[in-house]
Amino acid sequence: MTAARIVLDSNVIISAFLFGGHPARIVDHVLDGSIQCFASLTILDEIRDVLRRPKFGLSSERAHTLIEEFHNLCRVVTPTTRVRAIHADPDDNRVLECALAADADTIVSGDSHLLDLGQWQGIRVLSPAEFIREFEGQ
Repeated sequence: MTAARIVLDSNVIISAFLFGGHPARIVDHVLDGSIQCFASLTILDEIRDVLRRPKFGLSSERAHTLIEEFHNLCRVVTPTTRVRAIHADPDDNRVLECALAADADTIVSGDSHLLDLGQWQGIRVLSPAEFIREFEGQ
């Protein structure tokens, strides 16, 4: 069986590290090799910036460690195509750009702008719960 090829939106990654639940289960599947996870440097930068926000109460060292852990889990791709599919929040286009560069099957996100697409360029967009239900056959 070929491993699923996914891009996790930054909100899913942050949820996995800080809150567990479905996002953490997805990361567990990445760890066991049944899922290939892809990220871009812009996604990694966004995660770093968010984790450093005071509301999460993480030290700079802890935020850096989490970023390094995620970076080691993922294959980093460099998007070469600019996308302008989401106008309401143009920053969300970076997730689409990453997925395109990674030849991903699925984007997993909690962001309504991405989820509203349902599918884009043959790439499905699912919430963490939808992805886990489908992937684990529940």
